[in-house]
Amino acid sequence: MSTYHLLYAPFYENYIQLATKHGKISKALKQNTKDLISVLENIPRKKIDYAYGEGKWTIKQLVQHMIDAERVFAYRALRFARYDQTPLAGFDENKWAENADVSARGWKEMLREFSQLRKSNIQMVASFSKEELAATGTASEKEISVAALCFIIAGHAEHHLNILKERYL
Repeated sequence: MSTYHLLYAPFYENYIQLATKHGKISKALKQNTKDLISVLENIPRKKIDYAYGEGKWTIKQLVQHMIDAERVFAYRALRFARYDQTPLAGFDENKWAENADVSARGWKEMLREFSQLRKSNIQMVASFSKEELAATGTASEKEISVAALCFIIAGHAEHHLNILKERYL
């Protein structure tokens, strides 16, 4: 793995491990995008509203969660890469999912949104200098580096891709 300043809370360890196995942030993001889109595009239409258990998210809700979380992680990375030291609050992913009505959303529209968001984030990450990747800030009351946030973007999506494969498909 290239030398990145990876500072993060223990909560993110799984995401970091999933993504850093690719070495570079750019490789992790590109491989994860390819793998995720390949699986999502091949989910049968009848399964997108499926949840594997009582109180669990449907596949559409899971994808919306990935979109929302990616936006949060990318925003944090951008703020800290620009040396903004304003502490950022956490977010309640379950509350967000509960309040994100995906019932009227089209599946292809959601996949297009995720693809465009990821493409934009890949470009943003590629624009960061080594110094910006090493920058840190505080989110959810924990110090975190920009490089860690970039790996978390890929690792979080890979984590949910694994859950999708294991429990939904």
